[in-house]
Amino acid sequence: MLRKTVFWLHLVAGLIVGLVIAVMAFTGTTLAFEKELVAWAERDARRVTPPPDATRLPLSELLHRARAAAPDAKLSGVSLSIDPAAAVPVTFGRDDLYFVNPYTGEVRQPASQRVRDCLHFTESIHRQLGLTSDARKPLGRAITGACSATFLILSLSGLYLWWPRNLSWRGLKAIAIFNLRLTGKARDFNWHNAIGLWAAPFLILTTLTALPMSYRWATNLLYTATGNTPPVSGARAPAVPVPPPPPAAKPLGHDALLAAAQREYPNWSYISFRFGHESAKEPKPQAVNVMVKTHAQWPLFAPAILALDPFTGAALKKEVFAEQNAGQRLRRWARYLHTGEALGTPGKLAVTFAALAALLLVYTGVALAWRRFLTRSSVS
Repeated sequence: MLRKTVFWLHLVAGLIVGLVIAVMAFTGTTLAFEKELVAWAERDARRVTPPPDATRLPLSELLHRARAAAPDAKLSGVSLSIDPAAAVPVTFGRDDLYFVNPYTGEVRQPASQRVRDCLHFTESIHRQLGLTSDARKPLGRAITGACSATFLILSLSGLYLWWPRNLSWRGLKAIAIFNLRLTGKARDFNWHNAIGLWAAPFLILTTLTALPMSYRWATNLLYTATGNTPPVSGARAPAVPVPPPPPAAKPLGHDALLAAAQREYPNWSYISFRFGHESAKEPKPQAVNVMVKTHAQWPLFAPAILALDPFTGAALKKEVFAEQNAGQRLRRWARYLHTGEALGTPGKLAVTFAALAALLLVYTGVALAWRRFLTRSSVS
């Protein structure tokens, strides 16, 4: 009786959320390697050929060249990589991005941004079904969140249904091994079971880690389970106070700030500045925020965050992953396990496999339901 009840709940729930799950799975297969796809599509601007015995231009000169390309825009960020063939991305405002050749100062933009725009739209579909207006975004996120939670239940109930009643090699073989010689209903049944069994761990992890991004209660649960107080929703971290500078003191130039960050992390591989203080209306000086990735960084998604004194370059605050509370660390692990970034390329491949498996499960599940109800209708 229990098995029959679980089966019908599994079938009905799958039919209700199947279309949305298929859309999220399809978009997820692309988004897993979003950064790599954008970098490849924009390689004409992002990659340079270092001249023999070339010397990199000072950061201040690179920013001067970039400002000339966008004289009326506010500088918001600049990033530097240890990779000698990487151009220097400079951001103005929120979305205006230029790439500067670190050896010649040439300023470029990608010849085409269609891939970036397409992936941005794909992300909006994945997160809120393409509902981009402020009024409709909550509805889209509510639907995708509910369907993702339902798919977690489907994965768990599927394991229960797929598991053979009599555990034996013959029983496991019937559900765990693909039989490519089958056709029709037998093929769909075999594929649905085999895919579901092999993909279940990935599907459960992917949907489970999606919950904190969809529901506030799930985020709060991570904090309370680790004995920490959940953060206030929508609250921003307080600004790092800057000691009053001496009279007539002037803010350091960008080269001096870069040198200060490099002194703090001599094994850096990537440094990114955010210059929000330049557009701030606050009369008080603002700390310079710096994100630093290192060669031996672990986890992969956890760069160090520096707050530098704009007048002295001193580190006013260092934020590293190991010093965060357990709730914060668990929340970040959930975020990047969902995208696969937590484990690098293997993690992204695993997420892609889970998304493809979800697509096949939706197809075979709907096909089995169609055959079941169509056969009954034909008989009646």
